[in-house]
Amino acid sequence: MTKPTSPFTKEQLLPQEEMLEVARKKGKLFIGIPKETYYQEKRVCLTPDAVAALTAHGHRVMLESDAGLGASFTDKDYSEAGAEITNDNKKVFGCPIILKVEPPSIEELELVNPQTVLISALQLKTQSKEYFQCLAKKRITAIGFEFIRDADGAYPAVRALSEIAGTASILIAAELMSSATQGSGLMMGNISGVPPVEVVILGAGTVGEFAGRSAIGLGANVKIFDNSITKLRCIQTNLGRPLYTSTIQPKNLLKALKRCDVLIGAVHGKNRAPVIVTEMMVEQMKKGAVIIDVSIDRGGCVETSEVTTHDHPTFEKHDVIHYCVPNIPSRYARTSSLSISNIFTPYLLQIGEEGGIENAVRFDRGLKNGLYFYHGILTSKPIADWFDLSYRDINLLIL
Repeated sequence: MTKPTSPFTKEQLLPQEEMLEVARKKGKLFIGIPKETYYQEKRVCLTPDAVAALTAHGHRVMLESDAGLGASFTDKDYSEAGAEITNDNKKVFGCPIILKVEPPSIEELELVNPQTVLISALQLKTQSKEYFQCLAKKRITAIGFEFIRDADGAYPAVRALSEIAGTASILIAAELMSSATQGSGLMMGNISGVPPVEVVILGAGTVGEFAGRSAIGLGANVKIFDNSITKLRCIQTNLGRPLYTSTIQPKNLLKALKRCDVLIGAVHGKNRAPVIVTEMMVEQMKKGAVIIDVSIDRGGCVETSEVTTHDHPTFEKHDVIHYCVPNIPSRYARTSSLSISNIFTPYLLQIGEEGGIENAVRFDRGLKNGLYFYHGILTSKPIADWFDLSYRDINLLIL
């Protein structure tokens, strides 16, 4: 009689060592917040409340003096929240983690220590090849906050700032129409017996949705144009009412532009925003009508648009008032700072809990999506293609 064979080898039947998960060691972060030097940039990455939350978890925050002044946060507010205040920006740029709204200049990068973690906006369209070469030389790990995704796959920083830009565009238009600013003298309010103001919105994204919400709230008659039927369907659902919506057809658009008092341009393309409103269309608009081109940071969707500043925000062309400031959220610096801070704070606490940026990026795919430099190695294909640089896949560097 043959002995039955075991499906296991002798070695496999011996007691084995149990594999236990090694607990990740929490890290203590040291975050530097320099003062923004970019033209008319008044926002700050962290509010005093956010600093208090971080310091309560044992992290250190060093702030350059008056960094929060543009957003009406004083040094006293920050020091009471536990931040260290200094006048020496070299000390701030010497911190292991640097938080900025705008990307640092080449001069500021010279002050940064090697192997620093930089979290800021990337703003690819305004960058130079020299900037990325400087990051590589310093072996910096850099995250562009506008590319960070949340659990739903959306971009929280972009959405938050788009909400502000959309709401602000209507408030600015209402201001520009008043007689006090030599406008048409119309009021953006549903006054009994007076025909409502006509608002045309190009683009049914987040900016368009919040511009529409604000305009409807002020009693305006709103028309929304977009080539995506899905977006138009979603915006009606989100605003909770049936609206005039249309695909972008020149005949329908021109008819709406001839009657409108306000045009909000909120169209974004992959690279440059497409020019949808031609100069001929602008010529046929009402005298004293207002154009707010929110797409100006991507070139503008109105042919007559030219970049303006917060100091001189408007100009007139064909008797139509144009407002083309690229950085609208900075006009409302405190609200924008609160919004950005709400996004940054949970990520910073998470990085601390995970024991540093390495582990946080390894376990959070949304945060990994924002990573474009890892220890001086470029990990973003769009940047590599744009500036003719070599890159490596981040998934091969972080396993």
